[in-house]
Amino acid sequence: MTLPASTDRDLWVSWDAYRSLIERLALKIHESGWRFDKILCIARGGMRVGDVLSRIYEVPLGILATSSYREAAGTVRGELDIARFITITRGALEGRVLLVDDMVDTGLTFKRVNQHLAEQFPAVSEIRSAVLWLKARARVNPDYFVERLPTNPWIHQPFENYDTIRPHQLKAWMSKGIQA
Repeated sequence: MTLPASTDRDLWVSWDAYRSLIERLALKIHESGWRFDKILCIARGGMRVGDVLSRIYEVPLGILATSSYREAAGTVRGELDIARFITITRGALEGRVLLVDDMVDTGLTFKRVNQHLAEQFPAVSEIRSAVLWLKARARVNPDYFVERLPTNPWIHQPFENYDTIRPHQLKAWMSKGIQA
């Protein structure tokens, strides 16, 4: 599938580019020398990033569900909801934690998640954050990021095609050779 050209308003990302961004982020973290005990990804955007980092670093992956972009196929921001509980593959959330998401837009999610973790998980001794994209309007700076986006574009990630396809449409979708 050929993507539209990126502009100041829209950044179009292919699966290959997305994979490369995650690998570049993993390398930045490694080169920093910081060691962490767990990865906590913010779902949904940070799930793919967290999964790959967890595999590369061989550390447990935790998932914290949040939601703010619900309306209009995920394009309109609403009130931020943060899940009360964290799912983690091994042990409890404690020690040094790498908090992962796909991007920092305004920084509200990172700010609120950090407050939530401080209140609910006192065994966490240190938190550092990592994202693929940092938008210029962000009021929070992650510890690690790959690309700074000075024009705050809408980022069209490769998996977003699934936001508008429904099960009854899959057969036609697949027969046309369209890839999300």
